[in-house]
Amino acid sequence: MENALTARDRVGVQDFVLLENFTSEAAFIENLRKRFKENLIYTYIGSVLVSVNPYKDLEIYSKQHMDRYRGVSFYEVSPHLYAIADNAYRSLRTERKDQCILISGESGAGKTEATKKILQYYAVTCPVSDQVETVKDRLLQCNPVLEAFGNAKTLRNDNSSRFGKYMDVQFDYKGAPIGGHILNYLLEKSRVVHQNHGERNFHIFYQLLEGGEEELLRRLGLEKNPHQYHFLVKGQCAKVSSINDKNDWKVVRKALSVINFSDSEVENLLSIVASVLHLGNVQFSADEQGNAQVTTENQIKYLARLLGVEGSLLRESLTHKKIIAKGEELISPLNLEQAAYARDALAKAVYGRTFSWLVNKINKSLAYKEMENPGWRRSSTVLGLLDIYGFEVFQHNSFEQFCINYCNEKLQQLFIELTLKSEQEEYEAEGIAWEPVQYFNNKIICDLVEEKFKGIISILDEECLRPGEATDMTFLEKLEETIKNHPHFLT
Repeated sequence: MENALTARDRVGVQDFVLLENFTSEAAFIENLRKRFKENLIYTYIGSVLVSVNPYKDLEIYSKQHMDRYRGVSFYEVSPHLYAIADNAYRSLRTERKDQCILISGESGAGKTEATKKILQYYAVTCPVSDQVETVKDRLLQCNPVLEAFGNAKTLRNDNSSRFGKYMDVQFDYKGAPIGGHILNYLLEKSRVVHQNHGERNFHIFYQLLEGGEEELLRRLGLEKNPHQYHFLVKGQCAKVSSINDKNDWKVVRKALSVINFSDSEVENLLSIVASVLHLGNVQFSADEQGNAQVTTENQIKYLARLLGVEGSLLRESLTHKKIIAKGEELISPLNLEQAAYARDALAKAVYGRTFSWLVNKINKSLAYKEMENPGWRRSSTVLGLLDIYGFEVFQHNSFEQFCINYCNEKLQQLFIELTLKSEQEEYEAEGIAWEPVQYFNNKIICDLVEEKFKGIISILDEECLRPGEATDMTFLEKLEETIKNHPHFLT
């Protein structure tokens, strides 16, 4: 291994397992810092790769670099994402067993970029045929589309994933990618109607306004200025110098055609995106009885056309609620606060369903045609890529952010189970003399959230279902009453 390494590669230690003071956090950080100063952003911990985001382009992802890691033993060359990708691929080929690469880290750590680099590596290094080229193109091009509809600027990251994504890539017996499938979960729908200061809504809204052709915007009833739309100005940073929405729009439009969207499907998709912006501009006033009335008829006309619904029914649904009691339907008017809530709920639901439809459409274009190749399931293997949203703590944290952070805790728990805990148990079972390594087992955190009857989610369920009025304060009181003595619970 040493012969293949340059003096620069040898800065610090390449594998934290070889660190002399392996229990010292300060020594760990110092080793990372030394390597980072030399633009060495990758370091191993055994078979785990630690990556530090350089926030700049490094010339380490070329075809030449891919060739350097292709088919080479894991420790023969310096640490790199391509080594992980190649190792997983070769295990898949030689052992004929499905593989999975887990990518975790806080928001802005570079998880989404790492996923794209891995897919690019397989696109370049795997066997080629005409059909395989099509699959490769679609696997790569689904990323800009999903990022446009599912990513947004947050305080810590200009391209933060606001949904979880698990991608399966299917390989045939020759090792060529033949299909794929994406599983998405927990899109942060609250971002559609509200953004914290310094944050933006999903990229697609700004891309459409900045890059959309004049004729397209006219058909959608939109203006180029994002400040005209209430759903785009809550964070007070509609335009960001580091994001080129116009260029990104061109990339997304090209990607949609590559993954088999027809012109009419693209038009319908953008009509729904535009309808969300128009919904945000629907305003209400109160009549003499305090009931809400729509005051922006122009928006209702656009919405009726874009969504293909009756304007009168839409107006009615935004200002009234239907209650079914003892088999009878009762329609009662909403006040101003309730009408605004109904409008926002509709916008979130429309966007959420559109995103699910988009993922299903992408999956259809990635699906391997079983009828053309009977028996492919018996000879194919799957490599999974998990790219979840990163851990973040904001000044105001939504329920969705709580779920995102909980998801990260569960992934950390899985990581502990698969590495530290299982490794130490194996040492004990084989009677190997070793010095136990102390680590924080975050199971206590996961239990605080998910434990039956005593966890935060169970208490929330109970509070939502009980008779009487449930509020934030009654929920907080219930938490205080039930888990106030937990060492990791603070209010």
